[in-house]
Amino acid sequence: MNGKMLGIISTALKSNFGKLSNPYKLNFSITYLCQSRCTTCNIWQMRPKGELSIDEIRQFAAKNTSFRWIELTGGEVFLRGDIDEIARAFNDSCRGLYIVTMPTNSLCNPALVRRKLESILNLGIPRVVITLSLDGHHELHDRIRGVPGNYDKVIAMAKMLQEMEKEHGNLAFVFGYTMSKMNQGELKNTIESVMEEVQGITYNDFHVNLSQVSGNYYSNTDLDIRADGKKAAEEVRFLLSKRAFSADPVQMVENAFLKNLVKYAETGIQPMSSRSGEASIFLDSFGNVYPSIMWDRKLGNIREMQYSLQPILEGTAAKEVREQIRNRTEPVQWTSCEAYQTILGNVISILA
Repeated sequence: MNGKMLGIISTALKSNFGKLSNPYKLNFSITYLCQSRCTTCNIWQMRPKGELSIDEIRQFAAKNTSFRWIELTGGEVFLRGDIDEIARAFNDSCRGLYIVTMPTNSLCNPALVRRKLESILNLGIPRVVITLSLDGHHELHDRIRGVPGNYDKVIAMAKMLQEMEKEHGNLAFVFGYTMSKMNQGELKNTIESVMEEVQGITYNDFHVNLSQVSGNYYSNTDLDIRADGKKAAEEVRFLLSKRAFSADPVQMVENAFLKNLVKYAETGIQPMSSRSGEASIFLDSFGNVYPSIMWDRKLGNIREMQYSLQPILEGTAAKEVREQIRNRTEPVQWTSCEAYQTILGNVISILA
């Protein structure tokens, strides 16, 4: 276990016993550009202007050095030609950075993705994890994503990443399945279809989220997409029953996430009080800061604070958010972007 892994573990453990002085995870939407046409999300309808430049991101990274985990999201992250420079900015400034995670729709040119990913891997970040968005088998995925042939491109991307894993010990990938009304009951078929086409894939290589409605991220409050809770719980239980035991800390946290996802799906109740706005924050591509991807409560804008988070985290809005969390009156949410930090801040849940 290297020093940076110990660093993120020790920071997460501290969050069990009191308020952290700085967030250790950043959920950062680097662009809202997207080639998908998803029926569950309206991000692709945006025409973003005035997104943070690489120079602004460098300033932000230089002034906020506590991050040990960076989630780069979008939109489609590889549509930013400077994605490797964004990763470099945080790696240069955040000396304790252990992991960078990012989803992709697999629609960008594979040669470009490989080149940018090679550049990121060569920075020496201990762990880089790619999530391949996959919401169904074959035509179902293409229909949900609104792009013919998208499923085949996901499969091709998985095979490319398998090749890269042999060359880079710090690379891993998973398939990210978002369960909604559109693919209810199709998780097993989707997993089996992937296993037939990509050698060596196991149930541990699949991650499940439930579809969410968000005004400040997905802009999809007008869509009726939520899956039936009890049916969703059964599908997640199926996945849990097939997952092999692993002593890898990430896999242990994933198991805890899925077990609590079952509870959330069945009851609609958030399994435990979150660490949003404390252990992690959400930064959009225009510099707006929110407690989480799912919590439409703007805390401030980094451009107005010379790219420093501290004045925002000490502001009135942030204090009110923390009070809501203490009183358990926060918006109900259970997505991996925030749930992992919540689990690590309630570490006994990993053993439950």
